[in-house]
Amino acid sequence: MEIALLSFPSSKPSLSQTLTLKPTAPFLRPSKPNLPSFRPSPLPSIRAAISRTKKEETVETVKTELENCYLLAAVEYKGFTVKQFQDLRRSLPETSKLLVAKNTLVLKAIEGTKWEALKPCMKGMNAWLFVHTEEIPDAIKPYRTFQREKKVENDFTGAVFEGKFYGPGDFKQLENMPTRAEVYAKLLGSLQSPAIGLVSTLQAPARDVVMVLKAYVKKLEEESGGN
Repeated sequence: MEIALLSFPSSKPSLSQTLTLKPTAPFLRPSKPNLPSFRPSPLPSIRAAISRTKKEETVETVKTELENCYLLAAVEYKGFTVKQFQDLRRSLPETSKLLVAKNTLVLKAIEGTKWEALKPCMKGMNAWLFVHTEEIPDAIKPYRTFQREKKVENDFTGAVFEGKFYGPGDFKQLENMPTRAEVYAKLLGSLQSPAIGLVSTLQAPARDVVMVLKAYVKKLEEESGGN
């Protein structure tokens, strides 16, 4: 007697078939997350532009202060407190201006001018004193008073007057310069000396010249306010 073995297909898929199944419909595909793209921040370039603008403004400010300026002096700034600096500014006359600026910016402003002689001062921290009057001794005096009263050791590091550089040891020459009124008085005195008495023997036009000079000196003295 023979027995036949019959095999029937299983209704369950095999393990390998299960693992290889993939979705084919488009709506079943996983979507990619919509992440924002990374862009570098523009802040550094903005800060650089602002810094460059401020530097340019400082250079222009220095150039403006140099107009009608008779003396430019550098003062050692390191060690000043905010209050001391404010007090110093208030002690200066209207004809003087004190400005804090980097050496590199001041150097850029004075390049190619008579003030370029101030190059030896381009080190350390400086405040810059712009004097807009011919009365140089009177312009320096307030700082000397400030030094004495506040017991400040900060001194001038140099100055330029009429294109010449004056180091710290040369400031006595600037402080002892005769004032404009003293120069005029000396000139008037020389005109009134005995030697000028010879003018009386000269022709009238020469005497007129002397009278014109005297009148001009008097006018200048009145314009200076009698200082």
